Amino acid sequence: MTTKILPALLLTLLWLAGCQQKLNYRDGQYRSAREMVRLKKSGRYAATRPTGKAKTIGRTPSGNKTKIVTKRTPRPGSATGTLASVIEAARSYQGTPYLYGGTTRLGLDCSGLLQLSFGEAGVRIPRSSNEQAVWGIPVRTTELQPGDLVFFGGSPGSRTITHVGMVTVVDNEGVDFIHASTSLGVVENSLESDYYLSRFIRAVRPQL
Repeated sequence: MTTKILPALLLTLLWLAGCQQKLNYRDGQYRSAREMVRLKKSGRYAATRPTGKAKTIGRTPSGNKTKIVTKRTPRPGSATGTLASVIEAARSYQGTPYLYGGTTRLGLDCSGLLQLSFGEAGVRIPRSSNEQAVWGIPVRTTELQPGDLVFFGGSPGSRTITHVGMVTVVDNEGVDFIHASTSLGVVENSLESDYYLSRFIRAVRPQL
């Protein structure tokens, strides 16, 4: 009798797992139950934007697996003049790997990316993120504009600055910023993601 029950039980568990997987798929990607609840409350299924790179697994003509990594296309910003040039320079470094102390296309750290990008636009700024944090006028997150610098701590709630990025886009879809990520290199992300909001410390507007 036990041998008859086990196959039926196994099929039931597999069916439930399949249903759970389908229920938690939105916009082509799996979402946790917590995120699904948050999205339902905000009604933002269709407005959810990708925040990183998309990976596609395919096969070559010979049958071998191949991975294609596609970067999210940057949205156009509203910056003008010098700040538009700085953002364009920063975006030209997308894909450059992270390197602590790096200041070239071979590798960049977060503050090095900003110093290099401003430098290409003819503006000299301090080297470290802590110095850059006082190079400008503090601004509220509700008043952010392209070109503003945003600063983060190493863990949620930390007040010690360890990371910096620059706002590239502010529109009705949200706020994007560019930075040198330790894991992905130079990349643009959404400031509204839980990860960055929980680590956000302050923002300043450069005085050019």
